[in-house]
Amino acid sequence: MFGNLLIGLREGLEASLIVSILIAYLVKTGRRHEIRFVWAGVLAALALVLAAFAVITIVFDQLSFAAQEIVGGTLSILAAGLVTWMIFWMRRTARGLKRELEGQMAEALTLGPVALGGVAFLTVGREGLETATILWSTIVGSTSSTPFIGAAAGILVAVGLGFLIYRGAIKVNLGKFFTITGALLIVVAAGVLAYGIFDLQEAGVLPGFSSRAFDVSATIPPDSWYGTLLKGTINFQPNPSWLQVTAWFAYVAPVLWLYLRKPSHVATPTEKTPVHTA
Repeated sequence: MFGNLLIGLREGLEASLIVSILIAYLVKTGRRHEIRFVWAGVLAALALVLAAFAVITIVFDQLSFAAQEIVGGTLSILAAGLVTWMIFWMRRTARGLKRELEGQMAEALTLGPVALGGVAFLTVGREGLETATILWSTIVGSTSSTPFIGAAAGILVAVGLGFLIYRGAIKVNLGKFFTITGALLIVVAAGVLAYGIFDLQEAGVLPGFSSRAFDVSATIPPDSWYGTLLKGTINFQPNPSWLQVTAWFAYVAPVLWLYLRKPSHVATPTEKTPVHTA
């Protein structure tokens, strides 16, 4: 539940901020009457995401057990890759996101309402499809509604925060927010990656299914509250294979280091030292 709440919160806030920037630009340029086209694009994007989620789920239920494990494992690994890309993309483009979106809006305004709605559709749709893929990989196979509740709660909180930020009711240090949630999501993504490997091993695609690194099922029963908590937060498995453990550490160590390290800035000969005036 926590992992899905975190995904829903972060992705939902990104989408909310994008919509807020688009609407704020139209308000600033005196084109409030064009806002309806932004909402039309947003609703179309949400409809696409829900349709894609439903189609994948329906098709998945028709597959054999081995095929389900292969599809589920592949999508889990893809989801881990999407989380990684999303985290680094946001860190790299966060500062210029507003300027980039406003530039797209300025161009769309000259092309008409369809282009205006298209900007909203593409930007929100991209976030939505990423979120759907990630959430589906964590929800598939679940026998309870807890993952859905976590994801829905995260998205609702994100929408509320986005609205309050837009209205100026609250101020959030978005840099720190995305840094902290990004680090936590790297750990979540590592668990999703390990889970995907387990599915592929169970289907016989990858070797080493019976080669267990350790088994603490007696100490941390999967059906206990703390076993469920660890499973829901970091996808902890009490009896992982060696390949799962190796992949988990091989992912977390370099990705977390790259994400948390401060990028070094090397001054170029053309750069001038800024002059500070009193």
